[in-house]
Amino acid sequence: MFGAGNQGRSGGRRARLRRAAALALVGAVLTGAAACGDGATDGDKGGKDARTDGKAPASTPADDADESAASAGSGESDTSDTPGTSGGSGALSQRDLTALAFTDGEKIGKYTAGEFSLGEPQGEDYTADPATCQPLVSLAKGATAFDPASEVHRNVDIAEEMVGTTVAVQLRSYNGGGAAGVMKALGAAGKACAGGFVENRAVAKGQYLKVEPVKAPDHGDEAQAYRFTILDVKGTLKLYEYLTVVRSGATTLSFRADILDTKDIGKVPEEVITAQWKKFEAASTR
Repeated sequence: MFGAGNQGRSGGRRARLRRAAALALVGAVLTGAAACGDGATDGDKGGKDARTDGKAPASTPADDADESAASAGSGESDTSDTPGTSGGSGALSQRDLTALAFTDGEKIGKYTAGEFSLGEPQGEDYTADPATCQPLVSLAKGATAFDPASEVHRNVDIAEEMVGTTVAVQLRSYNGGGAAGVMKALGAAGKACAGGFVENRAVAKGQYLKVEPVKAPDHGDEAQAYRFTILDVKGTLKLYEYLTVVRSGATTLSFRADILDTKDIGKVPEEVITAQWKKFEAASTR
């Protein structure tokens, strides 16, 4: 959703308070804007040949037990049937996937990564009308026919800024051909919902006016990217959000960017995508 990256992270309390103050000032204008979608398609890109380098080192059962307990409040979940292994047919375990993600407090240029203190952004309570557009709203469990076996969520923002770009970075790993199936569902939704759709939340609805494919990065086996034009709750202002999703083997890396302003930020910050991809690629090929 608009401002979804501001669900809080474990560090930077003063920055979050400043952001809360900013939200109070602009809330009357921006509240009710639609949530971001987790899917995008790039009309200029096609799928690449599948690769086999998307696995991280195997972990031990004890390690995964500790990680599962710790993940309860840090935006991480693990539904793998075989903790401590690669999670079945290709899926990474929770421990392995966490090792590939940004760490709490990690610096990415002017940005800082942190954990979501309120759990997964764009969760199961975000739905789309028509339902075909659901993958654009959320890739949480139930969004497609393929549920993630493990997932990690990170918030990336500029701690010193009250109103600035925030990026929700979400890594998900799937069993079997789930990751490729998710990308196919995203592409189908992007085409079917190009003219807009309605996002339903617990307390508000958001109107997506347009879903446009934009240039996707040349990472992984395939990548998709979208620009969303969203109407504010008063029906007068247009807001903009960006989404990029990269698939590598059985894992997807999703980047959702927005800003507490009507400014069009142009794209998901390249330094965030590049830094997360390099970390993922380096660790998964060791």
